[in-house]
Amino acid sequence: MRPLVIVPACTRDFGEHPYHAAQHKYVDAVVLGADCAPMILPSLGASLDLETMFSLIDGIMLTGSASNVHPSYYSEEVLDPTLPQDPARDQTTLPLIREAVKRGVPIIAICRGFQEMNVALGGSLHQAVQAVPGKFDHREKPELGMDEQYGDAHNVKLCEGGMLREILGVDEIPVNSLHGQGVNSIAPCLTVEAVAEDGLVEAFTVSDSPGFTLAVQWHPEWRIQHNPYSMKMFGAFGEACRKYKEEREARRQEQLEEQRRSRG
Repeated sequence: MRPLVIVPACTRDFGEHPYHAAQHKYVDAVVLGADCAPMILPSLGASLDLETMFSLIDGIMLTGSASNVHPSYYSEEVLDPTLPQDPARDQTTLPLIREAVKRGVPIIAICRGFQEMNVALGGSLHQAVQAVPGKFDHREKPELGMDEQYGDAHNVKLCEGGMLREILGVDEIPVNSLHGQGVNSIAPCLTVEAVAEDGLVEAFTVSDSPGFTLAVQWHPEWRIQHNPYSMKMFGAFGEACRKYKEEREARRQEQLEEQRRSRG
C-alpha cells in the first residue's frame, strides 16, 4: 500500500452551497510526483480530530490558494479587505502544521501553504510584497493564459549546504510567481533554502524537525511531469513518506507485541 498524504481543503461557495475543495493539480502532484495516495482533508477547524488523522497519515501537502492567512495570526490588521480570507482553513492548518512538525510527519508546502508554515511557527508576512521597497511585483498577470501565468518568471538562488540544493543538484533554478504576499520575518525555527533575485525568501525547511519538511513560494505542482526539478522535489517528499510509513507500522507492531506479552 502506498503512503497516505492528506491535502487540506479550502472552503468555497459554489452557487448557494459551501464546499470543501482542492484543486486537481495538487492532488495529481501527490500521485504523479510523490507516488503516494492522496486524501482531501476537510477544513474542520477545532472539530478536526488530530489524533485520528495522525494515526492514519504518512505525509501532508499544503496547497496554494486564492485566500490569504489572516494577519491577526501575526498580530497585524487586514491591509486590503477586498482580498479573500479562509478562516476555516487557517483554523485547520495552523495547528495541524505545529503538531506535524513535532511528530516528524513529512510536509511539503506550496504558496499559501508556505506562508501558513511560517505563520504557524512564529513568523510574519508582507501583506503586499509589491509595496515593499526593493521587492518585485510577484503577482501573476490575470490577463494572460494559464501557461503564461505559470511560466518561468524569475530565478531563485538555492542556499549553499541546503537540503533543496542537495535534492536538485544545482545552485539556481527558474520558477513561476503567482503571489501577492510573502515572508516578512521568518520563524526562528526555519532555515532559508532559496531566495529570489530581490532577496525575498522563496523556500525553507524546519531546522529542528525530526521529519522531512520543504516549503516553497512558487508552484512546482503545475504540469509537474514536465518539470524535472519539481519531480525531484516531490520524489524526495514521497521517499520521506514511505520511510515514515515503515517506521509508523513498525512502532504499531511493537505496541501490539507488547500488548500480547502483557496479557501473558
